[in-house]
Amino acid sequence: MKSAEKSAGKGAARGTARALRTPSGLSVRVDVRAVTVVVLLLVAALAASVLLIGTGDFPIAAGDVLKTLLGGGDAGQQFIVNELRLPRVLVGLLVGASLGLGGALFQAISRNPLGSPDILGLGQGATAGALVVIVLFSGSASEVTMGALVGGLVTGLSIYVLAWKRGVHGYRLVLVGIGISAIVTAVNGYLMTKADLVDASRALVWMTGSLSGRDWAQVWPLVALCAVLVPLVLANARGLRMMEMGDDISHALGVRVERVRMLLMVSAVLLTAAATAAAGPVSFVALTAPQLARRLTRSPGPNLLPSLCMGAALLVTADWVSQRLFGADQLPVGVVTGVVGGVYLLWLLVTERRAGRI
Repeated sequence: MKSAEKSAGKGAARGTARALRTPSGLSVRVDVRAVTVVVLLLVAALAASVLLIGTGDFPIAAGDVLKTLLGGGDAGQQFIVNELRLPRVLVGLLVGASLGLGGALFQAISRNPLGSPDILGLGQGATAGALVVIVLFSGSASEVTMGALVGGLVTGLSIYVLAWKRGVHGYRLVLVGIGISAIVTAVNGYLMTKADLVDASRALVWMTGSLSGRDWAQVWPLVALCAVLVPLVLANARGLRMMEMGDDISHALGVRVERVRMLLMVSAVLLTAAATAAAGPVSFVALTAPQLARRLTRSPGPNLLPSLCMGAALLVTADWVSQRLFGADQLPVGVVTGVVGGVYLLWLLVTERRAGRI
């Protein structure tokens, strides 16, 4: 009886994890609660997407949206849904997913809930690259996108090099990132003062973070990037989880710590820079999505897949809220996420302070 009680206690301590054995004899550990959260977040993201496609000056019922997406609907509905609104929604889903996954990677690598691309300055770096193209060269949309990618990569590389000291560790990474963020923000302000009125207005709209006017040209690069990076990141999730126990233990367990860390940091930088290039610096999604996902799953570790789904759901929901609440004077989605994320950041700081971690 006592042994049974001990086993039950251990099972309760493990939470909702279950071990599944395949016909080939491979045993796979599955967290039922985490899987449930992922499924529910996917459903929420898809439901918000359908509602968002149907929202606008020409409203379309959710049933008609689904029918049009499946090949039905009249010619007008097909044009509005497939050509005008679907690309915007897909960009929102992909940008939110990229930011959520990138934020989860940085928070896991830095072992700090504040270690997100927003705080580390990656969004500001991508913004600097875009501003250089807009202000100095009056570049096209594709050139602005490339400039944002280069700016994000240069910023990420700078943070990694400056934070290196026999490896990259959490608080040093965060502190260096905050310093780089302050420098790049000042550079962005300087570039804005040197821009003419037309370029400054164009840059200001981009810097707000918006999904307006997004088309298939922004969808396909994000699809290609996510198709490569998401499987790569998930394949290294086991090593990332072991790294949370410390570099020495990870080495003892056979993890090539610096190689995995560098690979995942480059992936996170690329995801963040690509998302910023597609929609501008949408703030706080990368910070809040991993934390909300962890609180829903109640699971230790980086929670990469739940964070990805949470980011997608957050961004399309924020875009739907901006359209529904403000009508013709709708706010850019970056303003909505900034307000919500700012409130969440204050709550997180208070919580961390009460816990004695800051």
